[in-house]
Amino acid sequence: MQRNQLPLSALRAFEAAARLGSFKQAADDLAVTPTAISHQIRALEEQLGLALFDRQVRKVVLTEAGAQLYPVLRDGFDAFAATLERLLQKRLRAQVSISATNAFTVKWLVPRMASFRAMHPEVDLQLQASDDVVDLRSHAVDIAVRYGRGPYPGLVAEPLFSDRFAPVANPRLGVLGPADLARLPLIRFDWKTAHASNPTWERWFDEAGLAWNSPAGQLRFSDEGHAIQAAIAGHGIALVSLALVAEDIAAGHLLQPFGPSITGHTYHLAVGEQRKPGPHVRAVMDWLRSQSMTVP
Repeated sequence: MQRNQLPLSALRAFEAAARLGSFKQAADDLAVTPTAISHQIRALEEQLGLALFDRQVRKVVLTEAGAQLYPVLRDGFDAFAATLERLLQKRLRAQVSISATNAFTVKWLVPRMASFRAMHPEVDLQLQASDDVVDLRSHAVDIAVRYGRGPYPGLVAEPLFSDRFAPVANPRLGVLGPADLARLPLIRFDWKTAHASNPTWERWFDEAGLAWNSPAGQLRFSDEGHAIQAAIAGHGIALVSLALVAEDIAAGHLLQPFGPSITGHTYHLAVGEQRKPGPHVRAVMDWLRSQSMTVP
């Protein structure tokens, strides 16, 4: 029998009757008459050329053929129902999207998601990681975390926290002081926009009162997250955000062996000025504010 020839209504009637052991109860379950159930099952039996029920007084009993067909239909209808329920629940659950840079998403947001789910299990967070600026006038994004000096035209923005940068390294490298900068590669990443206030190695050397020098060479990355991972892997000394590596330092994956730390830019919490945040978006914003208070 071809898929497009399947008698779905009759199969549904048969499954209900087999499950409940009664044409009358199947009729109540499907909100039709017992006669309709009997006619659909009879038509199915005639199409198959097989008896599916042994009709007895006040009950029906599956034949051998019916016993083979019933579990297949039962499991299939159960799977249909479960999948449709999941889709419905997904549609009904609140979803809030956050746009942030790749490094901030991976190193700051993701480790904190468990705390949000504990506070708001009814809300699903969608993290959109990109170093490209996302247009918040689009309905695809509810909240953005922007990193820079601002201002941000078209957005209502507030500072979350300011960043500081310092040298970090894998503890097994044995880095103790600035003298070790001469024997290990300096790990750096490229800034999207060149500005004198960017926390670069050159600026760090200047504020540390040291002459700029990198005799062991440099490892350069386009993304701060990759620079952090290179430092964790022990490929050199990285100048990165202390906010983004706080958990790595606490876990012993990285060490901040010496200073100074220099100022970075500011993370801003932003929403479109033409969009009024709903209760779930406000809950996420409040959570981001509370998490920013834990930044050292």
